[in-house]
Amino acid sequence: MAVQDTDLTGKTVVVTGASSGIGAAAAAQLAARGASVAVVGRSPERTAEVAAQVSAEPFVADFARFDDVRELAARLLARYSRIDVLANNAGGTWPERTVTDDGNELTFQVNHLSPFLLTNLLLERLLQSHARVVNTASMTYRTAKLNLDTINAPTGSFKQLGEYGATKLANILFTRELARRTEGTGLTTAAFHPGVVATRVYDTAPFGLRWFIRSPLSRPIFIRPDKGAEPLVYLATTENDAAINGRYFHRLELEPPRNKLAVDPDLAQRLWTLSEQVTGIGSVG
Repeated sequence: MAVQDTDLTGKTVVVTGASSGIGAAAAAQLAARGASVAVVGRSPERTAEVAAQVSAEPFVADFARFDDVRELAARLLARYSRIDVLANNAGGTWPERTVTDDGNELTFQVNHLSPFLLTNLLLERLLQSHARVVNTASMTYRTAKLNLDTINAPTGSFKQLGEYGATKLANILFTRELARRTEGTGLTTAAFHPGVVATRVYDTAPFGLRWFIRSPLSRPIFIRPDKGAEPLVYLATTENDAAINGRYFHRLELEPPRNKLAVDPDLAQRLWTLSEQVTGIGSVG
């Protein structure tokens, strides 16, 4: 599928994780189409720099802190009377189990719980705007396991890539459940794998992987952030709502589920309930 050069004049787009990599590239591409873009990032300096480059507004928030997410939502609601696209792109991976100040496992909070919280805090505005919610997932979901009894535990065994894959599976389950709960409202949601992109998400990857990424050997494998942003832009702008709602895309192609857990409705609903309890928020459905 080709990414269309859709005119977004008058539209408001929120991109998290936009201070570098895929998010920054997507912010630039969406702003070039005329959108008013909210650039959300953790680093005040990089966030301001990206926002200035694309004539957008910077919003600083650390997704390892629920208070930051709540403050971000309040600022966005005060600033924008409509939000046409929410791109939940912020994420990361860490080498060991770390507990946030909110009492959650860091990878799970940053990659799933905080995007869940932000989406629900903005949900009324998103519904009013008949918005798109686009979630950056990963092909690592294919072999992932998601045990809701251990995914957010403060102690226990920990495998970095296993935890990351589980949170990316959670992104896909969240997408499917959000689509189910908002069916018929005009809200559309989709998830995607951007491709193998050399971004800051790998800064804390195992040493061997980091060495490979920074070596010339990786160049035939890794794509540029602007290419990685293409699926996000496509899902944010395509007019074919029914074809993408609740679906997962591998780059620009719809992918039939390759992990039975990704289409487990009971797991999706239990994940939603757990996420509500942990974030302290109630929502539709």
